[in-house]
Amino acid sequence: MNQKAGYRPGFYGKKRQSPDQWVDNYFKKWAKEETERKQGLEKNIYFPTISFSRQIGVGALEIADLLAQTIHYRVVDREIMEHMAEDAGLSVKFIELFDERYPGRISEWLAMITREKAYIKSDYARQLVKTVTALAATEPTIFVGRGAHFILPWDLNLSVRIICSKKYRIDRLADLLTIDRSEAEKHLDRCDREQKQFFKTVFQKEETAFDGFDLVINRDYFKDAVHVAKIITCAFEQKFGSEYILSAETSD
Repeated sequence: MNQKAGYRPGFYGKKRQSPDQWVDNYFKKWAKEETERKQGLEKNIYFPTISFSRQIGVGALEIADLLAQTIHYRVVDREIMEHMAEDAGLSVKFIELFDERYPGRISEWLAMITREKAYIKSDYARQLVKTVTALAATEPTIFVGRGAHFILPWDLNLSVRIICSKKYRIDRLADLLTIDRSEAEKHLDRCDREQKQFFKTVFQKEETAFDGFDLVINRDYFKDAVHVAKIITCAFEQKFGSEYILSAETSD
């Protein structure tokens, strides 16, 4: 990673597809699934979602990837959501794909969300709602960032907040990027300001209240990402049932 570019939220050293690659691969996967559906091979099942809200630098994306290995959901990070929210055509395509399978249902869901979430006012916020809704409707999904927990209905979503001390975040980032702690702190301060401004602009929220989450985990006390993923798996199963934990074959 180019350190001069600064810290990118969600980065933890794992190589990921670009948003363009992700979207292209997903549309190919969808085309294959549509062929199977028309041949009578698809099961009509609604899947709940998981959304991660996190302090920048706490390691939520790594935990989400580990969780995905257990329950076999796909992970949608902030870069993918931003890419789609800024390209209205992509969200429209996803909505059209879902409408082909379940006519009218996503429109009903969107109407319910915008009616219940009074803070969804700006054009970008409405486009982000369409993006998250379309992604949630098309495949079992774990969302990381971009306020997805503000958008998704509580009864269909496990909302998880990951927190920790600033020292933990600085130490983790300094180690991750091989930079000194003062530089890591500068990166985090900038990212924190940007995140705060995002929530204020898009959702009219000054800060995140803990009572809006199903589960809050402090990584000062749960440092092992694998253990955190297991805790979330247990909470997911308790809220929705083990039938929504997929097998590897189901998710392929």
